[in-house]
Amino acid sequence: MNLSKIINSFKNQSILVVGDTMVDKFIWGKVSRISPEAPVPVVEVTRETETLGGAGNVANNITALGGKAYIISAIGDDNTGRALTELLRDKNINPDYLVCDDNRPTIIKTRIIATNQQVVRVDKEIKGVYAHATEGIILKNIEALIPKVNAVILSDYGKGVISPAVLKKTIALARKHKIPVSVDPKVEHFKKYKRVTTITPNTKEAIEGMNAGEIKTEEEIRALGKKILKTLNSDSVLITRGEMGMTLVQPGKITTIPTRAKEVYDVTGAGDTVISVMTLALAAKANFVTAAEIANFAAGIVVGKLGTATASPEELKKAITEFYAK
Repeated sequence: MNLSKIINSFKNQSILVVGDTMVDKFIWGKVSRISPEAPVPVVEVTRETETLGGAGNVANNITALGGKAYIISAIGDDNTGRALTELLRDKNINPDYLVCDDNRPTIIKTRIIATNQQVVRVDKEIKGVYAHATEGIILKNIEALIPKVNAVILSDYGKGVISPAVLKKTIALARKHKIPVSVDPKVEHFKKYKRVTTITPNTKEAIEGMNAGEIKTEEEIRALGKKILKTLNSDSVLITRGEMGMTLVQPGKITTIPTRAKEVYDVTGAGDTVISVMTLALAAKANFVTAAEIANFAAGIVVGKLGTATASPEELKKAITEFYAK
């Protein structure tokens, strides 16, 4: 299957992202001394940036690749929520389906980066199930949007948007409309993602989600993938394994895909890129192996960038062309 042709068809796809969105703030600086107050580095700030995080970064990856993204999530009535709304607009992502919850702050994760190294991360958030009224609006928005899209992504960061009711309704409606539904999982909810099209855990999430022991061999990771497939009754499982690449498990078939990363600077948001590209490719009628291959190339691009990053169609096609020209 022609990978470039699939990438070109991303622009014809509309993807609904349901999940926990947040602001990723980066404080950039340099370190030249240790604090006299405690054995910690003193970071001299040179600049600050804010980007979309969580489900927002998934939506951002979709639009960066030419697709259209809708997002359903919850924010607080605060400056961070207003900043997040503007960030979405800047990336041509419709913010009209964000639900404002007065009892919760908008999630913000602040990373301090000194000399290309993350020094510390500070999270401001309240976890837990959202109020019944908030969940009700989320469910109505899902009902309204699923008939308009080509695929759905459940971006679960365990902050509260992906409740059992949201999970059940989203999967049922996606199945009804015969569109792919993909999950970027949270360990606590792992066995609730029944009958999805694909689920994309990393190795740690796969092990913890299934309460498995230590995984040492290739055969053990394959067995774990088959167990997830059977337990969830899903169409596929894509286990992302860092420098070991990816393992794609389908009924009766297992495919190992080596990593395409040239250099790894920052893995922040790499999982968001994988599920975004995998879902765009499935929406464009690619088979699972082809979709995973394209997602693997995209992940290789974003881990070579600092901060929460995306890949463009041009970068993706260039990486694929260069690899197969070797």
